[in-house]
Amino acid sequence: MFSFALTGALTAMKRALLFAASPGRGLRSLTFDNLALRSLPVEPGDGTEEEARLSRQVPGACFSRVRPTPVKNPRLVAASSSALELLGLSLEEEEEEAAEYLSGSRLLPGSEPAAHCYCGHQFGNFAGQLGDGAAMYLGEVLGPTGERWEIQIKGAGLTPFSRQADGRKVLRSSIREFLCSEAMHHLGIQTTRAGSCVTSDSSVVRDIFYDGNPKEEKCTIVLRIAPTFLRFGSFEIFKELDEFTGRRGPSVNRNDIRVQMLDYVIGAFYPDIQLKHADNKVERNAAFFREITRRTARLVAEWQCVGFCHGVLNTDNMSIVGVTIDYGPYGFLDRYDPDHICNGSDNMGRYAYNKQPEICKWNLGKLAEALVPELPLDISQSILEEEYDPEFQRCYLQKMRKKLGLVQLEREDDGKLISDLLETMNATGADFTNTFRALSRYAGDSISSEDFLDLLLEQCASAEELKVVFKPKMDPRQLSMMLMLAQSNPQLFALIGTKTDISKELERIERYTELQESSEEQLLKDNRARWTEWLHKYSDRLSKDRASVGDGISLAERVEIMDSHNPAFVLRNYIAQNAIDAAENGDFSEVRRVLKLLENPYNGNLSVLESGEEEEAPGAAAGPARHSQAPGGWQTRIIWIPAEKG
Repeated sequence: MFSFALTGALTAMKRALLFAASPGRGLRSLTFDNLALRSLPVEPGDGTEEEARLSRQVPGACFSRVRPTPVKNPRLVAASSSALELLGLSLEEEEEEAAEYLSGSRLLPGSEPAAHCYCGHQFGNFAGQLGDGAAMYLGEVLGPTGERWEIQIKGAGLTPFSRQADGRKVLRSSIREFLCSEAMHHLGIQTTRAGSCVTSDSSVVRDIFYDGNPKEEKCTIVLRIAPTFLRFGSFEIFKELDEFTGRRGPSVNRNDIRVQMLDYVIGAFYPDIQLKHADNKVERNAAFFREITRRTARLVAEWQCVGFCHGVLNTDNMSIVGVTIDYGPYGFLDRYDPDHICNGSDNMGRYAYNKQPEICKWNLGKLAEALVPELPLDISQSILEEEYDPEFQRCYLQKMRKKLGLVQLEREDDGKLISDLLETMNATGADFTNTFRALSRYAGDSISSEDFLDLLLEQCASAEELKVVFKPKMDPRQLSMMLMLAQSNPQLFALIGTKTDISKELERIERYTELQESSEEQLLKDNRARWTEWLHKYSDRLSKDRASVGDGISLAERVEIMDSHNPAFVLRNYIAQNAIDAAENGDFSEVRRVLKLLENPYNGNLSVLESGEEEEAPGAAAGPARHSQAPGGWQTRIIWIPAEKG
């Protein structure tokens, strides 16, 4: 049996010796070792432009060869030095020459451009073949430490999977992906990386707000870096006829390719599992599924703890190695709202913030189905039920305890303390990031209870803002009438929604009515009462934690732990939009400045630049949303910045 682990280790050792002799390299010196194309079937053909322009079903293959379409006058918007260092790159070329390579206008020596074929369940329905419609695999490079990295360019032109689209991405969506990829990495969350963002004078037409007013936008390309860009949907190309949509995977009945793909994924990315279970493939495949289940549970727990909303958790946007992948419509919570939806196309709220854990579990269920018969469904379903929820809860509570400074003692009622905090934040419209960051001052005894209450109240929304938030989605009189009719005709409940939806709507109506009858003064009084009640519980819990282990840790150490798990700031929509606005006017300095700040999200001093001079935080002077200075962050109200479809 071919051992990916052994071959990879030997290759890594050889490459590490080469890197030792030349630690800083330019783009032309990258040495490619394109294992994926050697290990998985590639569609016959040479990837000419004519072939790429022909959107088609691709049966019996995992990749199709393609060629990037050059752009006019490519120029570098920004580059992440820490991401490029993974490849051992120091961009020795001039910016103009580097932009040629990073845009795909010139091919890197040794690269083999290809587009990956995959399927996916989108918004719960099987969509059939999807594939890399705008992204292109360039190849795989071993970095200085011997790690293998797949590099991709996104927005480089047509592929067989572009369908009715043009294979291009524009400046606004590319900057958002570039910045968020790096923001997530520096927050300590597993993610694909973004090495560079290159724009050009080539243009495409986009209807930005889908309102019938299209305009020309500049073609822009992002260099993406990851161990692999294979995803759950990669295994769905074998799906048989779907009874609901009538679609099927392009490689249905090709179990030989499924076996090939499992051998490749486990051998290349789970080598310990491959070595441990080399003689029993069912046990090996079960161990792999158990590990990806745990990784996915841990990943979504990390998202929840920083208030990150993915926005498009389709199975084709779930990584087979458990990292955050594909930044389309996304957002970080400003005001805490468990039902927050960051995707304007998600009318039913399938991918709302509070539903992310259950959706990721649902997606794992679809991966389990795609692995049959190589992993029997009864085995994978048992693993999913046994592993996912406990691993999510363990990771979530562990992280939340550190965010609250509860680092010496674990109690069963900690989950209740956390949920009470979130309910208080929701009721008062408190800013998620700023509130958690501020708690370290309270836990560290650096502020009195009354002063801290005033600080928390500054993070809360006004009565007018809360009225917008809690405005009922249904007319209360109509809902009341339908509920009365449904008592004698239960089928009417299906027209209203689930019991959970109805319960939430009734809560919204009650809260909205309270706000209508409340003044700002009364709201402030109510908010103070709510926060006083929770702080009493928190104080009691902190006291027990401090008394649990003798002298325990110092207050300074507790604050340090809290501040290392509560970011001082996150990539809020208005900050990203300010950088986009400047870039669209030809000024890339704001993108680069925001990138620099994102590299130190837990540093409370937002104004320290490389020169040591103090300036305002990006976007602090202006922006489309109301904001005010707060300890360690910038409080804003939510706006939605649309991302490109496709």
